[in-house]
Amino acid sequence: MKQMWNKKVNMAKRWLFPLLLLLSLQGIRANDVKLTASAPATVILGKPFQITYTANAKVSDFKAPAITNFDILAGPFKAESYSSQIVNGNMTSSVSIAYTFTLQAQKTGTFTIPSASVTVDKERVTSNGLSIKVLPADEQSSSTASSGSSGTNTTISASNLFIRPILSKSTVYEQEVVKLTYKLYTTYDVVQCNARTIPDFKGFLSQEMERSSNTQLDYENYNGKNYLTAVLYETLLYPQSSGEIKVDKASFDAIIRVQNRQPVRSIFDEFFDSYSNVAHSIEVPAVKVNVKSLPTGKPSGFNGVVGNFSLSSSISAEQVKVNEAVTLKISISGNGNMKLIQNPTLDFPDAFEVYDPKVNNNFKVSGGVLSGAKSVEIMFIPRHAGTFEIPSYTLSYFDLKENRYITHATPTYIVQVLKSDGTVEEAVVTGSYARKEDVKQLGNDIRYIHTGAMKLLQQPVYSIDKPIAWMIYLAPATIALLLFLIFRKQAKENANLKLVKNKRANKIARMRLKVAMRMLKEDNADRFYEELMKGLWTYLSDKLSIPVAELTKEKVSVELNQRGVADDLISNCTEVLNECEFARYAPSAGQQQRDQLYKTTVRLIGELENEIKN
Repeated sequence: MKQMWNKKVNMAKRWLFPLLLLLSLQGIRANDVKLTASAPATVILGKPFQITYTANAKVSDFKAPAITNFDILAGPFKAESYSSQIVNGNMTSSVSIAYTFTLQAQKTGTFTIPSASVTVDKERVTSNGLSIKVLPADEQSSSTASSGSSGTNTTISASNLFIRPILSKSTVYEQEVVKLTYKLYTTYDVVQCNARTIPDFKGFLSQEMERSSNTQLDYENYNGKNYLTAVLYETLLYPQSSGEIKVDKASFDAIIRVQNRQPVRSIFDEFFDSYSNVAHSIEVPAVKVNVKSLPTGKPSGFNGVVGNFSLSSSISAEQVKVNEAVTLKISISGNGNMKLIQNPTLDFPDAFEVYDPKVNNNFKVSGGVLSGAKSVEIMFIPRHAGTFEIPSYTLSYFDLKENRYITHATPTYIVQVLKSDGTVEEAVVTGSYARKEDVKQLGNDIRYIHTGAMKLLQQPVYSIDKPIAWMIYLAPATIALLLFLIFRKQAKENANLKLVKNKRANKIARMRLKVAMRMLKEDNADRFYEELMKGLWTYLSDKLSIPVAELTKEKVSVELNQRGVADDLISNCTEVLNECEFARYAPSAGQQQRDQLYKTTVRLIGELENEIKN
């Protein structure tokens, strides 16, 4: 009997889960179903690519769109996946059905692909449309890298890897924004590319634009050749004077993954390729910006603001009683060099106690332009009854669209202050407001006391023949001499770039390791290994005075040996570099192993700091 009961229970378990999954999938209604189309935004003529339509529910009767200007090489291929989980007694399930086409463009241009559709509960659900840009094929093919028979001599062609400095405008007015972009163009497999030196943008006010941690890659046809591109650095520049202003050169360090070219020794060599990372330095040429002077006839109060703005204001009340607070709000919105807009300064009546303004700047960069709003709230408290006038605030700027100066002004507000509930007019002394001429009566028994003239204290006179007089004269000279010697020593040390890099090596490494620790806590393995490698490579480059582009594990070992570092410490350094490099391209280690690797790296840098002799 017991065996029969267990058999029934097992059969119930076997059919219960599929039944629950089926019921949960049937519960998805048509208005919850989405059909999403995805494809590359840019493709190359003659190269196949894929377009995929993905549904988040069980669908049927897929109807593909009428695709023109593209050849359908294969498809549609249908793929289905289901998943289900039970958490705290609640069962959740999901389904994904994908239809994939392989296409190839027939000609260059920008083309649209209409929506596809599917059926869910006898209702049609349509997808989004797509816009795809087709670039022409390369005019001529060239090898991406040439290497010797040993696989160690790799030549990186400047025509296949370079960075362009791109200006949004080459001729502007003073204070008109210019967007500078450093854009990478490559036909190689670039693992990473970081700035080594960025210009100081002399003659400009600069504001670096924030970028996402994930660099977006895209194809671009430049000078008849297709490149994989990525934006490396963006900044907004505001020229401060007229004339031709030069943006100096920049430099970047890139690491390129290349395939080793070695003789085939067996049939297995054809299946297992080996790769190496090659360091390469990229120099970015200088660019020039032609800056025009602003036209004559600048209005009074103009302080260099350029753009397009609107001005508004409001007041909380125009009739109040004595000692009641009033708030004046001034709002400025638009786009341009908004950081030059100064906080409003108004000449309030003496009977008002005015507090420090509350300023809220809400700026953002969009499309290479700084835009947003500036809100200023000024609170004041009338201390006397009467009728008072709050003057107007004016904003003057140069409008780039209309090519002329424009002045906006807020209205003048009249505030009527009524007496308080008492029978006499009151004045409350707060802060530094109350002055002699303002205090009319503080009470029946307290009045302003006239102090009269005060007798000046006689100052001591020091004679030159007394020792204290000599000390007074010699002490500043002695201090100045000591400061001169100290600063002179520091200037000599700062002039030695190798010494400066050597001193800051540990500090820079600690900064990198902090980022690696944050990535470790966020369980971001790729960024963790990347930051760990950067921290160790940068430390070795600065400590050993070897440029990153010339830094190799063999050169590090030789240099550490020459500086008297123990062999086991050199071996540990090589092992950490190998483990970081291997784990980055084949991540398989768990959280505990990554934590141990982090501790090993921290300990390694600390031991190297004590062992390396300058």
